[in-house]
Amino acid sequence: MVRLKARYLLCEVCVSQRSKLQLLEEKAIFQAVKSAVAKAHGEYGAALFSIGSKVTYLNAYTGVVMLRFRKAFYQLLWSALPFINSIGPQGRKVPCFFNCIYVGGTIKTCQKFLVRYDRQQLYRMLPHCKTGAEKQEVRRAVQTCSHSFYKATQQEDDDDDDDDGGEEGEEEETIVL
Repeated sequence: MVRLKARYLLCEVCVSQRSKLQLLEEKAIFQAVKSAVAKAHGEYGAALFSIGSKVTYLNAYTGVVMLRFRKAFYQLLWSALPFINSIGPQGRKVPCFFNCIYVGGTIKTCQKFLVRYDRQQLYRMLPHCKTGAEKQEVRRAVQTCSHSFYKATQQEDDDDDDDDGGEEGEEEETIVL
């Protein structure tokens, strides 16, 4: 069996109002990326995008999105991300742009990076909190996001392990916050 290698782009969807992040859906992000690739690279890019591309993870609270592309041409598809300026159907377009924060070879490496990234964001947000209750809420929110990401990607990772015939003797790593 042949293993199909992929690259995972961990991106942050940057919007002017944080409340608009709740309007984002995986399907809308997939369509926005697909149209940006077609706009930037034409039919060739659209054909490459249709092979193995997927929105693996979306957190509508933090705006973090994980995109999966085939390893052979992920840079070509990555170059189309700056062409995205809005996401959503015609009536509910959300103006935004993508900030790629990490490129990984596996879901686990992206998950480890995201846990570190969330912790950094926590420390950046804490000085702006005015009360102790706000600080507790921020801490809880970041931990919840990290745990939900781990649970969401664990199922995807288990599915990938079945397909690629992973090496025996590999230990799974669990991150505890």
